Amino acid sequence: MTEMTTIKVSPRTRDRLKAQATAANVSLGEHLRRLADAADRDFRLTSLRRAVADTPEDVATDYAQEAAAWETTELADERDA
Repeated sequence: MTEMTTIKVSPRTRDRLKAQATAANVSLGEHLRRLADAADRDFRLTSLRRAVADTPEDVATDYAQEAAAWETTELADERDA
């Protein structure tokens, strides 16, 4: 059997979460798991955006040139296949 625990939330929050879970046709536990997954994803994307924004211009330019070269190579390979 899966272990369970209790969390304390206000009745208003609980009711909102239950309504959202019902609308999505999932259990409250599944809804909370999805919310946690979405928060994790948002954190990762925010970190990625920050890293991209902090990338020095010369490094970003080198990356863009190399990516364009690989894309051109891949397109040429596709055309020749």
